[in-house]
Amino acid sequence: MITDPRCEYRINPLGIDIAAPRFSWRQNTDRRGARQVAYRLQVASDPQLLLTATADLWDSGKVDSDQSVHIVYNGVPLVSRQRAYWKVSVWDEQGDTADSEIAWFEMGLLEHAEWRAKWIGATLRGGTNTSIPAPFLRKAFNLPGAIRSARLYITAQGLYECSINGQRIGEDVFTPGWTVYPKRIQYQVYDVSDLLNAGDNVIGAILGDGWAVGYVGWGSRQTYSDQPQLFAQLEITLADDSSVVIATDETWKYQFGPILEADMQMGEAHDARLEMIGWDHADFDARRWFTVESFPAVAAALVATNGPTVRRINELRPVSDPVNKGTLQRPRAIFDLGQNMVGWVRFKGAAPAGTTITLRFAEVLDSDGSLYTANLRTARATDYYTFGAAGDTIWEPKFTFHGFRYVELINYPGEVTRDTITGIVVHSATTPTGDFNCSNALINQLQHNIVWGQKGNFVDIPTDCPQRNERLGWTGDIQVFVRTAAFNMDIAGFMSKWARDLADSQREDGAVPAVVPHVLDAPSDGGPAWADAAIVCPWTIYQCYGDKRVLQKNYSVMTRFMNFMLEGSPGYIRCAADYAGWQGYGDWLAINAPTPRDLIGTAFLAYDAHLMSQIAAVLGETADAEKFARLFEAVKAAFGARFLSGGEAASIITAASSEMQQEVERADALSQGNLKQTAPDTIKSQVFNSALFTPTQTAYVLALHFDLLPQPLRSVAVSELVADIERRGLHLSTGFVGSPYLPHVLSSNGRLDTAYALLQQKTWPSWLYPVTQGATTIWERWDGWTDENGFQTPDMNSFNHYAYGAIGAWLYNTVAGIEIDPAQPGYKHSILRPQPGGGLTQAEGKLHTQYGELVSRWELKDGVFEWVVIVPPNTSATAYLPVSGSQMTMNGESISGAVQHLVAGKYQFTVD
Repeated sequence: MITDPRCEYRINPLGIDIAAPRFSWRQNTDRRGARQVAYRLQVASDPQLLLTATADLWDSGKVDSDQSVHIVYNGVPLVSRQRAYWKVSVWDEQGDTADSEIAWFEMGLLEHAEWRAKWIGATLRGGTNTSIPAPFLRKAFNLPGAIRSARLYITAQGLYECSINGQRIGEDVFTPGWTVYPKRIQYQVYDVSDLLNAGDNVIGAILGDGWAVGYVGWGSRQTYSDQPQLFAQLEITLADDSSVVIATDETWKYQFGPILEADMQMGEAHDARLEMIGWDHADFDARRWFTVESFPAVAAALVATNGPTVRRINELRPVSDPVNKGTLQRPRAIFDLGQNMVGWVRFKGAAPAGTTITLRFAEVLDSDGSLYTANLRTARATDYYTFGAAGDTIWEPKFTFHGFRYVELINYPGEVTRDTITGIVVHSATTPTGDFNCSNALINQLQHNIVWGQKGNFVDIPTDCPQRNERLGWTGDIQVFVRTAAFNMDIAGFMSKWARDLADSQREDGAVPAVVPHVLDAPSDGGPAWADAAIVCPWTIYQCYGDKRVLQKNYSVMTRFMNFMLEGSPGYIRCAADYAGWQGYGDWLAINAPTPRDLIGTAFLAYDAHLMSQIAAVLGETADAEKFARLFEAVKAAFGARFLSGGEAASIITAASSEMQQEVERADALSQGNLKQTAPDTIKSQVFNSALFTPTQTAYVLALHFDLLPQPLRSVAVSELVADIERRGLHLSTGFVGSPYLPHVLSSNGRLDTAYALLQQKTWPSWLYPVTQGATTIWERWDGWTDENGFQTPDMNSFNHYAYGAIGAWLYNTVAGIEIDPAQPGYKHSILRPQPGGGLTQAEGKLHTQYGELVSRWELKDGVFEWVVIVPPNTSATAYLPVSGSQMTMNGESISGAVQHLVAGKYQFTVD
């Protein structure tokens, strides 16, 4: 059976603008050795044509190939609004044929000239620190006959929620999403055929400030636009084949209503006394509404939304009864949802008209049981609701979100119960794909925290944190986390969209900023380990999904970035002390172990060159592949001469300019905060030039992981790294840069024991310390809160920050043992190599790949090692048994040798 037919990672996508879309499908069978040997793709303008095998758009013919993902359309050029139907026929290894169900995709508007809409909005504007109420817009129109079909093409500067005849359109929230608005604005397409009727109709829209108009980061409002604006085109085909177009223009009306304020950071205020019942129905009296203002056309390209949108995903109820913290004069109750989440709450209650309740939000509680909000900085994160009439009320905000576990309800005079508050979880609709569990409950909670940190920070872009006045797309955070993220969820479309944001944010000279989309005063050159996301992230998406197009579309971004780095790296030393540009954030939040910025920069320059050599080879750029391979060797030599013991390092370069040095010092101060842990004594290194700097765990990790050491020094470096860990009482000292690679370096260099010891360390700094403190997401800092010091500095102390969750990748590929074969990416061929240790008696990893579910589940019990493996259809795997014994069996039959080459199917290995 052929199942899950997808176009551009999606099922029946509506409104794409990809000229040559790609197709994928799965074989659904548990037959041993099941594989595809040929396929035939047919694409037609009418599904009936596919039933007679007369495809009029494209017929690939029978193609002898096992490729079942990313088959590129190669037929008649596609045009705007076109719906195309497709199916695939597959021949398997037994000579049998199976057909998929008929699927479809529909094109959006491909040419700017096809838009008849104008940008419209209210005549009132806010200021850089003041907002206006949310405008309500409406357009009444009459349709002379029955409706055959209708499409709404819509976008905004700001946010919109649209309705037709009182019915909300779609399930998306925070549309049109966050892009580099001056260059690119996404539009959405909805099938609204069932919402219209012959006769009178009304289309309505509510506008919110969103990212374009509201507060962004630590800056003021109006980063991109001074007021929210709507841009929409409703195209209707009637039963008689005539057409009607309703576009935004000066005939629309607007009015202000109950939403007095709506800002993503500050919160939303709703006065139900101002509600306009039936405002988006045809029989509503709109004579007191005003004529909208139209605005000039924008220079930005209007592009379809080809990735996942933000949606309501699930709901959380309080895990305990609300705690009364109020008085008779000021009622106040605190609810615990049991999970640090991102979204908003639904309130249910009743109170006299004019009563205003306040909802406040926090990730953690202070020592007295009150909300701890100091770490939100200037983000007010407060919602207000004023009752309009007696009777039960159910209310949710529309255009704000918060990061929180605890909710404080103030001034509500009624009875409060667990039903009063419900948490609404929102994030980009990236489908869950991976699962990990083991015999250690704390590690399982760590995995839970990793997943929830990803959920909360994948809100249209990958952000650092979801709660304070920041919430930005920091490149360094996603660079270290992207591999972990790709296991937990299907992020191919999400990251492809963000890669386009990165390209739009790149400077003309090739520099890549610290945050994407680039805003505020964040460095326009992100520096080492941050800007390198331009190369690392697309390469990781290619590895995880076999998506060559993401490399093709971003190759020029990568090469320009490489040229930028080389121009500022004399002698191949990146971010040397006399470099006039931004030297980077260093090993951000390391524990009393500052790694020189030029070491980090040079190591990543070498790593980038190595990746670029592989990328160029994948794309057939042979000359570039050879050039970048030579560059890697040159940078490696420069690294050795500069940093290694016995190298001919140049004298220490003169100090940087005072201004740049001050920036570096400020970053270091913020990184350390109120850290009070002291560094252990060090010993003289045989690897690094100790006269130049004090070697750190991150220095060893980068040198080993990026293959920058001569072979004789590798074992010495591992020994010195382990010695440093042991001198710290089996604790790490690495920050954002070194931590993701640390366990991989240890386990791949003969020190699996130390890697497990670090994983299972329960005192700080460690991955499990926050778990022991009740954390339900990953903390920004190792010491966000400690018994001895309390809270870290509120200037920077997020309790939902996924960067340190990058340990997940090691859990999946080393503990569970599911790894990619770089030569056959996207899990076309998998490497299965679990490495039990640390006292674990069981571990399991499951991944829904593009071919089916890949499983590695092992257990140690009574001296017997049992390992269950499932290899998806049309793939293969190489399994490495991690133990040996007197009797080894596979599916009950004796085997010899620790390496087994597997075709699709289920296997059970037993080693006694």
